[in-house]
Amino acid sequence: MRGGIDLGGTKIQAAVVDGDGRVAGDARHPTPTSGGPADVAAAMVAAMAEAARAAGVEPAQLEGVGVGSPGAVDAEAGSVTSARNLPGWEGTFPLAGTLQDAFGVPVRLDNDVNVATDAEFQLGAGKPYRSLLGVFWGTGVGGGVVLDGRPWVGRGAAGELGHMVVDQDGERCPCGRIGCMEAYAGRGAMEARARRREGETKLFEIMRERDRPRLTSGVWKRALKAGDPVATELVDEAVKAIGTAVGSAVNLLDVEAVIIGGGLGLKLGEPYVERIRDAMLPHVFADDRPPAVHLAELGDLGGAIGASLLVTR
Repeated sequence: MRGGIDLGGTKIQAAVVDGDGRVAGDARHPTPTSGGPADVAAAMVAAMAEAARAAGVEPAQLEGVGVGSPGAVDAEAGSVTSARNLPGWEGTFPLAGTLQDAFGVPVRLDNDVNVATDAEFQLGAGKPYRSLLGVFWGTGVGGGVVLDGRPWVGRGAAGELGHMVVDQDGERCPCGRIGCMEAYAGRGAMEARARRREGETKLFEIMRERDRPRLTSGVWKRALKAGDPVATELVDEAVKAIGTAVGSAVNLLDVEAVIIGGGLGLKLGEPYVERIRDAMLPHVFADDRPPAVHLAELGDLGGAIGASLLVTR
């Protein structure tokens, strides 16, 4: 059995996976909203311990643990730098070594979107294809690329779909640059824009009713269902921005398929996959043969399952 941890901006998803890729136990914990990398690592340890108990094993009995993390990931050094969607994570933190000391088994580290894309390619909606683009719409918007059956990471920063420019004079992105797609579609940026209009929306009322510290994907879904005008407007802008960026990426890479996942992508589901497809198509040059567009099949566990695959590499 192998462990996998998907570290996200609002949740930590841990899973124990058997040799056939089946989940034997899992646990989901909230990502800390304060503190720093050490606090996040402690929450990851707790989530993995709970998932292992659910699978009837101890973490020390696992073959190893894989981790998918946001930020600049150095897999060889086992470190994560500037994970801006996580609390106080501006410098470099030795995440793999910290977790390895806690678990007593080898820990492998990679980018969160890369491992989720790999999981969909090997086990999920991407299985029929040799090339695909993974689009993970959550706190940020990440992209993963598979070309000719192999992950493409470039020099380490390929797939930064959220930072493709969709408006040269647009909103400032959490990364500090102007007009990135993530400035419109990342859940963190969407929350910041919603706060400017707090008196016009019920988003924050729903957040408090649900006892959530942030505007989670579930809060956005409830607000949309209630017809909240601000939520509707911001999500419409997000869909348009994602479609623009994905269409441009398709023109560059000519992939066979696009897989839509992430917290918001999964929560809003197939109707919004259709809307992203419709927003993408006007920008696709080879519009007589556009790529297939699918919702991620592995759901919320996809990132953790993908992380567990790191152990076998």
